[in-house]
Amino acid sequence: MPDNPASDNTATHPSGPTEWGEHPHGVGPWAQEYGTPLPADPRFDPELLAHGDRRNVVDAYRYWTREAIVADIDRRRHPFHVAIENFGHDANIGTVVRTANAFAAAAVHIVGRRRWNRRGAMVTDRYQHIEHHTGIAELLEYAARNDLTVVAVDNVPGSVPLETAELPVRCLLLFGQEGPGVTDDARDAAAMTVSIAQFGSTRSINAGVAAGIAMHAWVRQHADLTTSW
Repeated sequence: MPDNPASDNTATHPSGPTEWGEHPHGVGPWAQEYGTPLPADPRFDPELLAHGDRRNVVDAYRYWTREAIVADIDRRRHPFHVAIENFGHDANIGTVVRTANAFAAAAVHIVGRRRWNRRGAMVTDRYQHIEHHTGIAELLEYAARNDLTVVAVDNVPGSVPLETAELPVRCLLLFGQEGPGVTDDARDAAAMTVSIAQFGSTRSINAGVAAGIAMHAWVRQHADLTTSW
């Protein structure tokens, strides 16, 4: 099925559509943009070549099929995972998925409720591997099977400052619900808990923002920056 925004509806995405109107940027039909015959590269989507590509993708992926984009990212994905535990604010999940896509995380794991509002993901859920787990025990079993060190992210006594922590290369960054934070069971099972330095009056920062900070800390420590866009 072509990766055509116009084909999306709530029937195919019961939790809500992932496209929210045509993006103002992008490219028009191939013939209009380049004035040359359509390329035969199998990575290109015939409908996008014919009608243009306004998706929220980097220029290198213009006209590519969704499957081709995912396959290309899979070649370069990083070995860290992100888990979201019992989030009460659906918008945070979308933010985390969008950021995980930007940093080429191996997968995002949603623990608890399966349904979530995809609007905050800005269509990036199409290109990011997402797993669902009914509870923390199931998530921990997954981490053990895949040799992932669980790192909880929570500002609690005894946590290690993220700014000085050495994150494992193969790790699962675990985030909890905004307010209560990571549950006791999850924190007890984690190999380490890291905190993000704060200097103002608020007790905590937005969970989606915290996830982005932690992911970028991993990127700064372990990613090959020559492979970034």
